[in-house]
Amino acid sequence: MLLTQQLANGIFLGATYALFAIGYALVFGVLDILNLAHAAIFMLAAFVCLSVVLAGYPLAVGMLVAILVAGLAGIVLDRVAFAPLRRRNAGTLVPLISSIGFAIIVEAIARGIYGVNDHQFPSLVRQASPIVLGPVTFTFFDVAILGASIVLMIALAYVMRSTKLGREIRAVADDRMAAALLGIDIERTIALTFFIASALGGAAGVLAGLQYNSVVFDMGGRIELKGLAVIILGGMGSITGAVIGGFILGITETLAVAFISSSWRDAIAFGVMFVILIARPAGILGRRALRTA
Repeated sequence: MLLTQQLANGIFLGATYALFAIGYALVFGVLDILNLAHAAIFMLAAFVCLSVVLAGYPLAVGMLVAILVAGLAGIVLDRVAFAPLRRRNAGTLVPLISSIGFAIIVEAIARGIYGVNDHQFPSLVRQASPIVLGPVTFTFFDVAILGASIVLMIALAYVMRSTKLGREIRAVADDRMAAALLGIDIERTIALTFFIASALGGAAGVLAGLQYNSVVFDMGGRIELKGLAVIILGGMGSITGAVIGGFILGITETLAVAFISSSWRDAIAFGVMFVILIARPAGILGRRALRTA
């Protein structure tokens, strides 16, 4: 019974990890660089949702506004931190540093506005009666978080496989020059990629804030390393791999806390990843790039 319960808890947690890591994978798949400002946008969206809810609007409205703001922040990030460097063929290290600088600025702004204290959503938002289903106990709120994550991942899969934008993103990820020769607007496609990736990261930030009922300016740092580990585990640039890696990390962490000790949670989770990567150095799905997403 305990194992079943912890597996369910791991799935709920892994959904948030997967949603966050998809944003990393999407940008890496197109640009071959890591966007280290992703965690800052994750935090920004949580604060936006909290502010909208505290202003008296429903949680759903707060989530939609936060996701939209996160997506727009992603476009700003691309225009400010990445696009000028792309035009100068700055390589991969300089944009990495540029994204770190953007993240520091966003965190400083959030700290200036909201302070360093932990903020909670109103109790009405968090009220949920336990639901017992066989050996598993959860809340409607847990199911809502998992459902929202799955819906967003399915929506992304549809966009990538069945829409013109998805085909353009995959073409740019495959060969940027060839895509340009085919008439694809490269800069527009990259900007929209940042919008989608950041919107997903923002959604993950809101869900994480609700899951722990904690929103603080450095909350992105708590998940940043795990997001990076997830995309490495899943296979750099593979969206499906990021989803699988997110659930593996979530379940591993939960089982470690339940059966060993919370102090060993990260050590065991990363130890399991280490073993998997020894067996598959390119990650679970290798580099299946966005053209096969």
